Amino acid sequence: MRSSCSTTSALFLILFAVTACASGTRAEHQKPAQVTIAPATSARVADTSANTQHTYTAADIHFMGGMISHHAQALVMAGWAASHGASPSVLTLSERIINAQQDEIAAMQKWLRDRHQPVPEANPHGMMMKMDGMEHEMLMPGMLTDSQLKQLDQGRGKEFDRLFLTFMIQHHRGAVTMVKDLFDTYGAAQDITVFKLASDINADQTTEIERMQKMLASMIFGADIP
Repeated sequence: MRSSCSTTSALFLILFAVTACASGTRAEHQKPAQVTIAPATSARVADTSANTQHTYTAADIHFMGGMISHHAQALVMAGWAASHGASPSVLTLSERIINAQQDEIAAMQKWLRDRHQPVPEANPHGMMMKMDGMEHEMLMPGMLTDSQLKQLDQGRGKEFDRLFLTFMIQHHRGAVTMVKDLFDTYGAAQDITVFKLASDINADQTTEIERMQKMLASMIFGADIP
């Protein structure tokens, strides 16, 4: 009997060891299956992110429409440089402004059209807004009044340069303010096109403000532009 019991016990221990090894082997084979979950999760996150990029708000629509008018006025101002005796440096700056802002106006108009939103005319005197059932021109931040536009149009040579730089600094600061207001609005600028356009406007016009300030200082104080 003892021999039989010993044999039985030995067999039991062998079976237990084999079962444990088999369980360990199955556990080891299950590990790669857990790793494959990550890509699927990442794909879902990417899809969500892509959907978020296509959302837009009333603030985005207002920004795009308002910036069209804002840019339109800059094109008028810069367009006078060639016919008003501007210096070579102001002419170069004006050409850069025209090239950049014409493209941005086209991009903003397309963005609005693609979303079946009203596309305002590129009105250099402001954005048309309805108040009390009547349409009124509303100037965006930094835009010149009709009186300031007339003053700039009457300038020639160095006087035009001085007025152009002074007024364009004001104009650019207004555009930077518009971008800040957009980014400060909860939920706005989540659309990737709006975000990129606003960021580019902010970066480009901040750089141009610094450049124009140096140009203006050189005119007034005779300082060299580094």
